[in-house]
Amino acid sequence: MNIFFIASESTPYIKTGGLADVMGSLPKSIGKLGHDVSVVLPLYSQIGEEYRKDFDFIGYYYVDLDWRRQYVGVYTTKLDGVQFYFLDNEYYFKRYSIYGQEDDGERFAYFNKATVQLLKYLNIKPDIVHANDWHTGLVPLYIKDFARGDSFYNGIKTVFTIHNIKYQGVFPADMLKLTGLSVEYFHEDGLKFYDCINMMKAGIVYSDRLTTVSKTYAQEIMFPYFGEGLDGIIRKHRYKLSGIINGIDYEKYNSKTDDKIASNYDVNTVEIKTENKLKMQEMFGLPVNKDIPVFAMVSRLVDLKGIDLLTFILDEILAEDIQLVVLGTGDKKYEEIFKDYEYRYPDKMAARIYFNEAHSHIIYSGADILLMPSLAEPCGISQLISMRYGTVPLVRETGGLKDTVIPYNKYTGEGTGFGFSNINAHELLFAIRKAIEVYNDKDKFKELVHRDMMQDNSWTVSSNEYISLYENIY
Repeated sequence: MNIFFIASESTPYIKTGGLADVMGSLPKSIGKLGHDVSVVLPLYSQIGEEYRKDFDFIGYYYVDLDWRRQYVGVYTTKLDGVQFYFLDNEYYFKRYSIYGQEDDGERFAYFNKATVQLLKYLNIKPDIVHANDWHTGLVPLYIKDFARGDSFYNGIKTVFTIHNIKYQGVFPADMLKLTGLSVEYFHEDGLKFYDCINMMKAGIVYSDRLTTVSKTYAQEIMFPYFGEGLDGIIRKHRYKLSGIINGIDYEKYNSKTDDKIASNYDVNTVEIKTENKLKMQEMFGLPVNKDIPVFAMVSRLVDLKGIDLLTFILDEILAEDIQLVVLGTGDKKYEEIFKDYEYRYPDKMAARIYFNEAHSHIIYSGADILLMPSLAEPCGISQLISMRYGTVPLVRETGGLKDTVIPYNKYTGEGTGFGFSNINAHELLFAIRKAIEVYNDKDKFKELVHRDMMQDNSWTVSSNEYISLYENIY
């Protein structure tokens, strides 16, 4: 099949979150299965010269947005068997940040329309166009709309993936005129959302298949607590909804070959992992002690990640014989809380209020237990990475965390991590104490680490699920 992925970001070119990791890994994995795969991205000014030097300019065309006739330059490159296309317009994409501009609605409406016109410009008629999150939510609608007057677009099937339903691309209704789409799409079962237009809703309604990034999250978003106002329309389209868990890039995250960590190891030499722990403790200014359990959190510091649950019981946690390392940035109040606790508990707490890719690898390889007490988590990637490095995840059982981490059963020895069910700080505390208890039983904990490192969380299984989905609509 010929498959086009449309997204607002992708590694290695531009990244703000997990979507970029997916777009950097999934197309490559599907390409390895023998399919012709392309990815379309905006050419942001933040994309560095080290990548641009490999781009080839192949031409340009124009897109009409209301009275504006906007230029679209097309650059291309090939990476890991995947053809990348970058759409250039400095008016929209030469900005200080890739999101958060006051005209984001217009910027991404332009990108959506330009992407659909790109297919005809290239004279490539894909079997599947796979759009991702609200930034590309209009793509399925534009394809259906264009097909009404241009037979080139007939038969192109679309898939839309919700990576995080919290961010939906809601803009004033008068933006509809700018998109060039008919007012006939502006109704409760179409684009309309509280007298505004909702770009994610467009993807949900007008795609041929709808997916999200875990089976549990696919069920959760049909309920008001998780659905963020879209649960009703998702229930209406549940017949085409499925959940496919994300994987991770096993070449990038590999404890045996990772050059960012102090000592390499694998499941057969896992005792070497202790060397990374000692190096991490030294690096972060904690007492160097191989026997003390080190808990870690690598996360955005926002309420959705369950930070309130953690901070509510932080004194009780740090009363235990443990160490805690936090890496990440986010809401100022959380940043200040963690820095305050580091000041009060210098021998137990290391708060690193920044994000550094190399330091995250050091933590994944050096910590014993990774904390992810998220209130909601569409898929989660940190728990998959941590298992790859033999760091046992402790999670709230929601979304992809529930699908990927099996709670440890002390009677049977089964499980791949620790879990708690409710949004309750003391349930988290009890789970942490259980983890400490198992950690102190060296044989049981070693079994758990081995089991985690043997898990297959690569893209292989997920890629085959996507291929089956594509074949069912193609």
